[in-house]
Amino acid sequence: MIGELEFERPITELRKKIHELREITKDAEVDLSAEIEKLEKRLEKLETDIYENMKPWDRVQVARHPARPTTLDYIPHLFTDFLELHGDRHYGDDKAIVGGIAKFEGYPVTVIGHQRGKDTKENLLRNFGMPHPEGYRKALRLMKQAEKFHRPVICFIDTKGAYPGKAAEERGQSEAIAKNLFEMAGLRVPIICIVIGEGGSGGALALGVGDRIHMLENSTYSVISPEGAAALLWKDSTQAKRAAETMKITAPDLQGLGIIDEVIPEEKGGAHHNIQNQADTIRSVLKNSLDELLSLNGEELINQRYLKFKQIGEYSLEKELTRVK
Repeated sequence: MIGELEFERPITELRKKIHELREITKDAEVDLSAEIEKLEKRLEKLETDIYENMKPWDRVQVARHPARPTTLDYIPHLFTDFLELHGDRHYGDDKAIVGGIAKFEGYPVTVIGHQRGKDTKENLLRNFGMPHPEGYRKALRLMKQAEKFHRPVICFIDTKGAYPGKAAEERGQSEAIAKNLFEMAGLRVPIICIVIGEGGSGGALALGVGDRIHMLENSTYSVISPEGAAALLWKDSTQAKRAAETMKITAPDLQGLGIIDEVIPEEKGGAHHNIQNQADTIRSVLKNSLDELLSLNGEELINQRYLKFKQIGEYSLEKELTRVK
């Protein structure tokens, strides 16, 4: 089994029991088919009950699952002729962000995404998916190149946040993120963003100013992690589960708030259970979005993007004037 999570334990235990009965049937030639069938029906119902009623903290755990597919996992399933490009032409190459040119359904596109590791060695190489400024500058370089050659930009968001270390700050982390936000807002080609794991703070938003923002069903998107919010609110990071319940960080919540456009259904138990099926679902959403956006010219894309983000949240001039007074 692929590393089960805490809330999945009842499913794991029932699966184990079914497996044991099958082994007994095989070794002792005892017919336990009726009992196995009964347990399989119970398992099916249990999976439905658990996976269709997941709490926000359950989704946080799935989004952080070590086997959850990353940008580089999805690329070969979604694109052909992918050529990775490196470096920001200022400082170096940040392996926490990958990007390059490819073809989607035969159409040239630019693909950019956060990239974390699957084990300790790769996580150290990728800085646990937390980009330095050169990562965001590399992403911006590829976006401007895409604009020059009229290629749509497809971004995969999957980071706990931008790296907050001293070296990153010395090299202009805040400026790099801010410049990406500014430039993406005025890019004259379609931008499609998909949150595939954790979308954390400005580190995620620096690849998230899109014409269409989609989110996998068990991903999260927030200004701070549940642990960070709990530490601020209650001075206790162990209250992360409680914070997740109140932060509205899940895909269904964010769609209801108008922050994302569409929730992409996941495989039962999470995308890591069948990456091919998950990629096929993403492909369909990408194709629909691309077909809609390719009919718009640069000016129309910018205007539509401006209106999209302007409509997020609530603003009252009367309340603002009262506050200022």
